[in-house]
Formats: sequence, C-alpha cells, structure tokens
Amino acid sequence: MRSKTIRIGTRKSALAVVQAELVAEALNKAGTGLSAELVLKQTEGDRILNRPLLEFGGKGVFVTEFEQALLRGEIDFAVHSAKDLPVELEEGLGIVAVPERGDPRDVLVTPAGSGFSGKKEIVIGTSSLRRKIQIEEIGKTMWPEAGVRCENLRGNVQTRLFKLMEGDFDGIILAAAGLKRLGLQDDGRYDFHYFDCETFIPAGGQGILAVEGRLDSGTEDIVKHLEDGEARMCLTLERKILRLLNAGCHEPVGVYSKLKDGQMEVLGINRRGEEIKRIHLWGKSEELDKLAQEAADGLV
Repeated sequence: MRSKTIRIGTRKSALAVVQAELVAEALNKAGTGLSAELVLKQTEGDRILNRPLLEFGGKGVFVTEFEQALLRGEIDFAVHSAKDLPVELEEGLGIVAVPERGDPRDVLVTPAGSGFSGKKEIVIGTSSLRRKIQIEEIGKTMWPEAGVRCENLRGNVQTRLFKLMEGDFDGIILAAAGLKRLGLQDDGRYDFHYFDCETFIPAGGQGILAVEGRLDSGTEDIVKHLEDGEARMCLTLERKILRLLNAGCHEPVGVYSKLKDGQMEVLGINRRGEEIKRIHLWGKSEELDKLAQEAADGLV
C-alpha cells in the first residue's frame, strides 16, 4: 500500500513551525506508514502588525485561512496555539487532538543585567489586555518607586525580542511555552522572570497545542495517539468559560485550570469597567459544565 502524506497547515513564524513540527514528528514516528509535511500560510494576523488585534477581527485572524483550507481539503490538519483559537470554530471542524500541555506561565523578559533602579516609569511591551491589567497591578509590588506603562507590541517572538533589545521597551511579556519550544529559555542575552499561574493568570489554553481537523472525515484516528486526557479536560473547561463570557482578545480575561487530587482547580481574572474580578474554584472533573458556569458567574 502506498504511504499517504498528511498535510499539516501552520503559520510561517518560527514558533508556529516548531509547534507543527512536533505534531508532524509524532505522526511520522507513529508507525502508521503515513508521513507528514507542513503547509505554510501567512494569516491576516501575521500581515497586519501595526494595529492591536481587537481593531481588525480578534483571534480569528490567525485561524480563518487554515479553516478555509481544511474545508476545501487543501490540508488535513492545522496546528494552532490553543490560546489563539476563537471560541467558535467553523461548522464541520473541531479540535481533533490535544497533546500534553506545555508550560502555561507568562514570563517577563528584560535585557540581561538591566536594572530598573531610579526609574520613575517602566515601559512594558504587550498587546494583551489580560497581561496589561495584571502587570500594572503586580508592578506596584515589583517596582514600588515606579509607574508601569504598557505599549502595544505585536509580531513573532523574535521580532518582539529584537524590539526589546533595541530599547523600545524596558521589558516584554511572553508565553513560557513558546520560549521553551524555541530553545530560548537559557539565552544569556535576556533575564527571565516567570510568574506563577496563581499570581499572573494565563490566557485560556495557554501552553496547549490544538490540532484542528474536519469532523467525521475519517482522519481523526490518525492523530488520536497524540491526545492527552488532562490537557483536553483543561482546554475544554477553559474554552467553556470563555464561551460563556463571550471573551476573545477584546476582553481582559485570563483563565487557567489544572487537575489536582482528582478535582479540577480553576483560576480566573476579568476586568469589568474599573473593577477587577478574580475567582479560585474547585469542582468535579465530571461536572465541567457546572464548574464553567460557576466560574463565568464569578467573572461577570
């Protein structure tokens, strides 16, 4: 039998390619006789870098091209950072595999050896409203003598790091999983301050890769061995909460969950007007709908 090539869609950034290669490598090693190749596409979100996402369509700008390619049969799967997925996918498509979660934390990256002593204002680069409200709050403790001002920062990881080293910002906030997948966590040019998930609540799905595919196409079985039950459970819960809040990148919402001692622990943050709301809840893993509703009620 002639081996089939599985086509995996991904964005062109170094991080997106590395993440898709992780899935392709797992498929190539599965012993199914199938080989995997990457199909690279540039999305609207990659082309427009001088405006915040909330000004021209939100999270879907990283996903639409791939969903259309899936529906047209041009690719078999697409690999996304789960936090970039809109809460509603195109009809006929779904998340067909969720591999084990990477590091979910956020990281403050600064030039190595740089100090903020004597500064009256610290400029942090981030385009995320979620990160903005949290670093401004935490900054009061981290740098009590200085104010924190956030400036819009978009682009791939390398672009953001370049702008940091050019002096555009005193620090930038990135996802730990992305840094580690790119092998940058030990780069001596930078200092890294990792925030724990209780102090600095991640985006829903942060650290998780989502493999999107056509439902009922017969291709789901190809990737089922990639599935991690705990990561799937956490992503399901976090996306349920975001859906109930109708939250995309337009909202300063963070939500994170983990399975602990047989129960689901969930943390969340949201800003409504001038009020910042937080939740820290526990619930049964078999009652995700109930826990999601309770979490959403606490964040509105």
